[in-house]
Amino acid sequence: MAEILAGRNAVREALVAGRRSVHRVLLAQGGVEQGIVAEILGLCQAGGVPVTRVGRAELDRLAEGIPHQGVIAEVAPYPYASLEEILEGATGADEDPLLLILDQVQDPQNVGALLRTAEAVGVHGVIIASHRAAQISPAVSRASAGAAEHLAICTVSNIARTLQRLRDEGLWIVGIEDMQDAQEFSQADYARPLALVLGSEGSGMRRLVAKQCDYMVRIPMRGQVTSLNVSVAGAIVLYAALTERTAGAATGPQGDKRGTR
Repeated sequence: MAEILAGRNAVREALVAGRRSVHRVLLAQGGVEQGIVAEILGLCQAGGVPVTRVGRAELDRLAEGIPHQGVIAEVAPYPYASLEEILEGATGADEDPLLLILDQVQDPQNVGALLRTAEAVGVHGVIIASHRAAQISPAVSRASAGAAEHLAICTVSNIARTLQRLRDEGLWIVGIEDMQDAQEFSQADYARPLALVLGSEGSGMRRLVAKQCDYMVRIPMRGQVTSLNVSVAGAIVLYAALTERTAGAATGPQGDKRGTR
């Protein structure tokens, strides 16, 4: 069963990543074929992917409301990784593992934005809830600007149980949540094997998920607004983690691999 990817970046990154088959690419008739579009054409030629030029009305119909920028691709379904593959890739890296866990984040725009940041900072894998959460749909892929195509992402039915598994593998679990005993994000230790956890947009992190966290971090708010969008909060903490981990990279992994609790 084919999926539709819409948007120049999403289509280009699917072609670059090469993780799923691209059956054909459709371009708007009369469009300017330069820049990213020219890159897409070159990638299609190199990979033997057929290119068809159609009217914008046909692209609108296929995109089903997703902004397409005159470019659509018919592709194979998203290639999810297994939890074992995520763990193997993370623990086999030349640096302390860094994972992102999304506990029932439901808005495709938020998931896409988080995946874009995760890919930019070098997250080794992303784990998302398989129920009551946005999956890696064409809308999410476009919102991620194609970053989803380069990430190892798996879905699990029980986030809390998965966090326990990660703890057993030596990772520290850090929740991003404005709770009474949470420490300011800028004071936390990120230079260790780490899994960052974000809760849903409305109700935040579920109780059983929060219980599995070693500690919580919060982002101080000094204005009249009392909360941040989940994708913004995640981006702030992910870049804080990147900054600390990059500073210690010259001397190799600095984190302490935990034992089981």
